Amino acid sequence: MITAFDAAGPLRTAYLGVDWAAGPLGPVDGWSPALLGAVDLLLHTRSAVTLFWGPEFVLLYNPAYVPMIGDKHPAALGAPAREVFAEIWDEIGPMLETVRAGGNATWTEDMKLLMERHGYSEETYFTFSYSAVRGPDGTIEGVIDIASETTGLVVGRRRLDLLRRLTDRVADVETVDELVDQALPVLSSVPDDLPGVELRLGRATVDDGRVRLPLPEGLELVTGLSPHLPDDEDYRGFLRLVGAALVLGLNRVAVRRAAATERQLAEALQRSLLSHPAQPDHLEVAVRYHPAAEGAWVGGDWYDAFTLPDGSLAVAVGDVTGHDRDAAAAMSQIRNLLRGISYALPVPPDQALTALNDAMTGLSVDVLATVVLARIDLGTHTMRWSNAGHPPPALLTPDGRAAFLRARPEPLLGTRIEATRTSHETHLDPGTTVVFYTDGLLERRDRPIDEGLAVLLDTLTGLSDRSAEDMCDHLTAALAPNAEDDVVLAVVRRRPTEPS
Repeated sequence: MITAFDAAGPLRTAYLGVDWAAGPLGPVDGWSPALLGAVDLLLHTRSAVTLFWGPEFVLLYNPAYVPMIGDKHPAALGAPAREVFAEIWDEIGPMLETVRAGGNATWTEDMKLLMERHGYSEETYFTFSYSAVRGPDGTIEGVIDIASETTGLVVGRRRLDLLRRLTDRVADVETVDELVDQALPVLSSVPDDLPGVELRLGRATVDDGRVRLPLPEGLELVTGLSPHLPDDEDYRGFLRLVGAALVLGLNRVAVRRAAATERQLAEALQRSLLSHPAQPDHLEVAVRYHPAAEGAWVGGDWYDAFTLPDGSLAVAVGDVTGHDRDAAAAMSQIRNLLRGISYALPVPPDQALTALNDAMTGLSVDVLATVVLARIDLGTHTMRWSNAGHPPPALLTPDGRAAFLRARPEPLLGTRIEATRTSHETHLDPGTTVVFYTDGLLERRDRPIDEGLAVLLDTLTGLSDRSAEDMCDHLTAALAPNAEDDVVLAVVRRRPTEPS
């Protein structure tokens, strides 16, 4: 003979062990068709289902429901729900009463309930629906609960969101103090996972039962553990991920600090390689070196201005390919070679550049470089220059017009191409300014070089009354702050009025 509990599977013994006759539902053979049908339905359902039957909401459930109530089973079977769920009755009791009184079915998603099911008050979440079960005459005899536990999903989403926000907040910090200021509000926003969380400098020796994770830079993450969550591998793994996110931020602080130090050293080295310019009569000479907005390596940009044996002024601006110590070393070699060649050989700039290229080849200075070299005769105020692949100097006339000293392109230095170089000549009237520069002043990733050249001319136009120093300051302020490469400037201006 088939009984009401034949489909109970692993719960059959528990069902048969309940003294139903002594309880609110009475003997099984007296159960109503609605109750028997509901029990048959839930025992043949693999989803977690429970019944709350009669005015006392007596519990009957299937095997899938057992993990949801933990240690409450098997005592919960056949017991009134008010007794089984005393700790959460204030939350679920009114919902059950409403449905039994004829109200609509309920739907609750990810409801938080602090349940006593494993010996402590546990943080749990459930998505469930309470629906009325009616007898043949339409009377509501009980309530059916179709439920799923979402504790893992809710807690997992909460922790994942914390890790995402924490990673975002510490991604761009510059100092340890800034990391603490940014991270602590995020960590404190989830007291359900990190109660009483702290970020401390130094290592504590007192064991107060809290978790301590040592971090770089002398920091320590200290936090309590939630009394409402199991201290399991998931919880400890989450704490390790929090620590890893903080370590990532601290490592970036260390990298930025090292980069800042490297940048300071690099800039100091770069400046040490660039000497003060000569200041001959009748001319103003001003120079500037402006490091790139980003990056820590020394580069190959350089300037030079020195007096030659015949009293003329030599001005050179160049750029060696690369942005590292090798480029800086090559720059120093080329600058010194050009200085020595120019001083020793009384030849025009084109011949000096040819001699420099030969020296680079013979001495195995295996880099490419652009250079513009000019010689200014202080008696005639004639400037002769030669350009080896460098951006053209800009000429600002006394009436404020700006133009480039363009010439036929000639090969870079270091190419080992047999080339005939040429010198060009212009006269510097009183008040005339010549601007030498490296391409970092003009080049930007978001615009073509021709646009940069046009911007330079626009910036220079109408500024013929500026001194060489003022002109350097103006160009640096206007064009260098967002430079993506190092910038070198050399400005030579013939004084408007000759000294008496």
